[in-house]
Amino acid sequence: MHRADSGIATPTTGPAQHLLTPADRRMSRKVVRSSKFRHVFGQALKADQCYDDIRISQMTWDSNFCSVNPKFVAMIVDASGGGAFMVLPLSKTGRIDMAYPTVCGHTGPVLDIEWCPHNDNIIASGSEDCSVMIWEIPDGGLTKPLVEPVVTLEGHSKRVGILSWHPTAHNVLLTAGCDNVIILWNVACGEAMVRIDAVHTDMIYSACWDTNGSRILTSCKDKKIRVLDPRKGSVVSEKDKPHEGSRPVRAIFVSDGKILTTGFSRMSERQVALWDPSNFKEALTLQELDTSSGVLLPFFDPDTGIVYLCGKGDSSIRYFEVTDEAPYVHYLSMYSSKESQKGMGYMPKRGLEVNKCEIARFYKLHERKCEPIVMTVPRKSDLFQEDLYPDTIGPEPSVEASDWFLGKEGKPIRISLKDGFVATKTKEFKVHKSLLTTTTAASGNQSADSTDVHSLQEEIKKLKAIVEELTERVSTLETKN
Repeated sequence: MHRADSGIATPTTGPAQHLLTPADRRMSRKVVRSSKFRHVFGQALKADQCYDDIRISQMTWDSNFCSVNPKFVAMIVDASGGGAFMVLPLSKTGRIDMAYPTVCGHTGPVLDIEWCPHNDNIIASGSEDCSVMIWEIPDGGLTKPLVEPVVTLEGHSKRVGILSWHPTAHNVLLTAGCDNVIILWNVACGEAMVRIDAVHTDMIYSACWDTNGSRILTSCKDKKIRVLDPRKGSVVSEKDKPHEGSRPVRAIFVSDGKILTTGFSRMSERQVALWDPSNFKEALTLQELDTSSGVLLPFFDPDTGIVYLCGKGDSSIRYFEVTDEAPYVHYLSMYSSKESQKGMGYMPKRGLEVNKCEIARFYKLHERKCEPIVMTVPRKSDLFQEDLYPDTIGPEPSVEASDWFLGKEGKPIRISLKDGFVATKTKEFKVHKSLLTTTTAASGNQSADSTDVHSLQEEIKKLKAIVEELTERVSTLETKN
């Protein structure tokens, strides 16, 4: 059969089959790549395990509209006179009452939401009102509308549509706005630490971190993808026109620092491509998929090497295995359903049921409901499958925000899923009360000492920057003379 939608030809059957000799047929069967993920299948959960009667936002914005973690599912919803999103404990399935409380502090529609990877009770939201807000959700969910954020981050001059928490540094958040600016925040003190405003000449389509958070990858309406040094805000490498079409491009880091992009050809066909940023000239592979118009949102699982492509407005999820052998991006299969998706949430690995060989779980938004879809590797054994679950990224940060901004790197702290993930006691979200108007109970315990230490670190950082600038100027003058 030839899979036109996969961009990968497989042995032909049908009218042309008689042209193949028995030897040819044996050879063609051998060509099929062996992979333990070849038979991964997606399955929607039953109706009573869905979240019903939710008015999902009608905004035309290409973000996920949904964010999930092992405790909660959050969805952007329609709201009159402002912006709101709903947060439900994972166990609160079935029909949701119209009067169920929402998080509703923004004065404009909410465009993006993302849970903090290091604290399952903290979520960030970006809005058309140009602000970013950090919220603390109580265990068990909301009992009344939440209107007061823990922290409000104000620094963008246009709507904020992209949020991305740093994967290893505690309380570091990246935001990107329609002002073509990226800001890196120290959330605990509500301070903009790095402002990247001279790199992107047009609207930013996507922005994300690599596994360690040592690089940022962006795609932009100016038809370039860029790898940035996050602390300096400088361009490390860039690629012009990874896809020839003019429609939005998405870019993510995958295994070994490679970059996967989704975009459109000149003829408006959807494409997926893989790049080596150390040699951006030619794509390692570029495959055409179909002629649908929805932007493909990529989700990558570094533990299995699988990338899932979910098109907004599609009714399917395609998945591919990314390997280090040509053609590098190997089509596996496709989950299809009847109803199209308005958004998609992706569960962190520690939130999956490992005893059921579940390797991914998506939360698909319909117009009026959220439907979990589980991806499973069929296995007969009930034992823990070590090959499916290498140690995965856990919820502990490996470096504090202030140290990271001063240059310290942190690798992800990995955990074993052998006995399943057990959530530890909820961490307090500490804010530096002297720098914020809004505080939490946690901030009441904050001593003045920590604020003083932080102020000193900031002063040191500023002095270092001045010294570096003066050193550069001196060396420039020396070379001139």
